[in-house]
Amino acid sequence: MESSLFLRILLFPVIFVFSKTLSTLVFVNSFSFRSIPTRALSKPIDPAGWPDRFPAKEHCSKCGLCETSFVSNVTDACAFLGPGMARIDEMESIVHGRRRNLDDMVWSKKMSRSSSAGAEEEARFGVLQQPIRLAKGNDMDNAQWTGVVTSIALAMLESDQVDAVICIANTDRDNGDTSWASSEPIVARTAQEVLRGRGVKPALAPSLRVLDEIQNDPSIRRLLFCGVGCAIQAFRAIQSDLTNLEQVYVLGTNCADNSPTVEAAQNFIKEGVKMDASTVKGYEFMQDFKVHVKTADSYVTKPYFTLPGTIADSSIAMSCRACFDYTNALADVVVGYMGAPLEADARMDGSFQTLTVRNERGAQMVQTAVDSSRLILGEVATGKGSHEQLAVATITSDALVASMVNQTVPKVGMPGWMGELMAFGMRQFGPKGLNFARYSIDYHVLRNYLHILDTWGQERADSFIPQYTRYIVDYYKEIDTEFATLISAIEAKKR
Repeated sequence: MESSLFLRILLFPVIFVFSKTLSTLVFVNSFSFRSIPTRALSKPIDPAGWPDRFPAKEHCSKCGLCETSFVSNVTDACAFLGPGMARIDEMESIVHGRRRNLDDMVWSKKMSRSSSAGAEEEARFGVLQQPIRLAKGNDMDNAQWTGVVTSIALAMLESDQVDAVICIANTDRDNGDTSWASSEPIVARTAQEVLRGRGVKPALAPSLRVLDEIQNDPSIRRLLFCGVGCAIQAFRAIQSDLTNLEQVYVLGTNCADNSPTVEAAQNFIKEGVKMDASTVKGYEFMQDFKVHVKTADSYVTKPYFTLPGTIADSSIAMSCRACFDYTNALADVVVGYMGAPLEADARMDGSFQTLTVRNERGAQMVQTAVDSSRLILGEVATGKGSHEQLAVATITSDALVASMVNQTVPKVGMPGWMGELMAFGMRQFGPKGLNFARYSIDYHVLRNYLHILDTWGQERADSFIPQYTRYIVDYYKEIDTEFATLISAIEAKKR
């Protein structure tokens, strides 16, 4: 962090700093966090200076923490500084009362041909209070999916269990419309304000930018925070400093590979999918190996394999390449889609998503939404098919990995007919349900490990990742010579 951020701290009398440090030792939600350096009158960083003026530089996920007076906590709170996401190992116990069970990691070779891998695995998915369930929002108009996140947030606010909801809203345009790609954090006090948060935001979003507003508003005693993994890790680190709060609920989403900017997301649609970005309402990389794009009057799908390889570098934020919390380990309850089934020709807005309940607060949120008829629960999620072979195949053909080892990245994707054939074959014979989720988790862990190994070197890479990712990396190094060769090639560059 820049030295100017500490200058104001040095100007305060020692007795004031000491007394303020003691005041941070508070309890929230019946658990306390390790005391971190006191929040002085630190100067927020101007977002116009992103990323170069931010402590994590190019790996800053723009979570919004540094745009508040809580910037003084960044060294201990940021998911991309110091021990980074290795902090998850310790923080799980503080948030959930225990760490995940690392002894139950599921591998296809240990399953019988007829068995379906259930939701019992914590090693990949994180602490589970109950099995992962399927869910849909009930009658939620204009949602990108079926509105599961919005439904839970609305239910908590309408039942008067929280005073406010922090969520990411679409940015209003001058013409009264809203931009699908841009976003702004809001402190929602009404149902109408919560509804502004509908839809997946494909670019990095500063969820924590409103922290000072929360801290300075004594009327907010009970808070629901909605966010992705890196933002929630930072929020958990400073949660005990929000001294007005008596109760905090955290609703997370699975998250991977956001675009660094609004312009990058729009460029992906224009140059990758070959569509007019101004007509798009939202898009997602789906379990059928296609990009699904919603417009005002149509629904378009495009196989992954037809995308130009060169589009990946500009479309995926550097912070997302160093992320090892796809499953959002520190949220009370998590909403995602990667472990849910997807029927042929299904759309986002007609498909189930998954609910991962990690603790009693998460269970309370889900039950509140069910009781208010805003949420429909489905069956326990299951999975089938081998995921390991596909994870390695994806790594060895990945454009970002190819650039790490100086291989040529294709500028043109497969022809449309060939991409459709590939997607059909993958859908028929590839992993499904929770095994698709295992594939996606493993692929992102392996790719991102190669990235931090290439960027930071082995010593920092190994100290940065949570324990569960070590098991995944070590397993693939042992079973697959191609992945081991990629590691060797990257390490050779460092010598």
